[in-house]
Amino acid sequence: MHSHRSRVPSPWIVRHAGLIADGSHVLDLACGGGRHTRHLRERGLRVTAIDIDTSGLADLADDPQIEIVEMDLERPGADPLAGRRFDAVVVTDYLFRPLLVPLVDCLKPGGIFLYETFAMGNERFGRPRNPDFLLRRGELLALAKGRLSIVAYEHRTVPLPNPKIVQHLCAGKPLKPD
Repeated sequence: MHSHRSRVPSPWIVRHAGLIADGSHVLDLACGGGRHTRHLRERGLRVTAIDIDTSGLADLADDPQIEIVEMDLERPGADPLAGRRFDAVVVTDYLFRPLLVPLVDCLKPGGIFLYETFAMGNERFGRPRNPDFLLRRGELLALAKGRLSIVAYEHRTVPLPNPKIVQHLCAGKPLKPD
């Protein structure tokens, strides 16, 4: 799930986006209204923005540094990554477990993986409530194990005014397998 309401990038993404090398090609998956696409583009990065509804990105359609792909990521047979490789992957407020490992796999060696979404316990604060859209404790750490080097990780409650429970992961893909 993602919100088209906010244009303010996530503090987690802003804090760690500096790890993404200049000139990189970044995937913003489930990009929503493009708050991270815009932030990354302002840093001079090339961005592929994918979502089921890309109408919030219409103002970016002519930018040669941005590729906009409208796709239902959860449609059977959909392959949003289709052999693509990226220098960085950014995902916020979205969870579709069948894409987790492919997202890590599409990351080039030395690439940066930034993920932030809702976790179990969030149901007491509001949406999402469905466990299919809530990370289990340590789930992002388990995804990273043997695949990524963890730079930073949090599982925390975000306080008022919009309380929620989230997991954050910033990790790098090793240049060479261990």
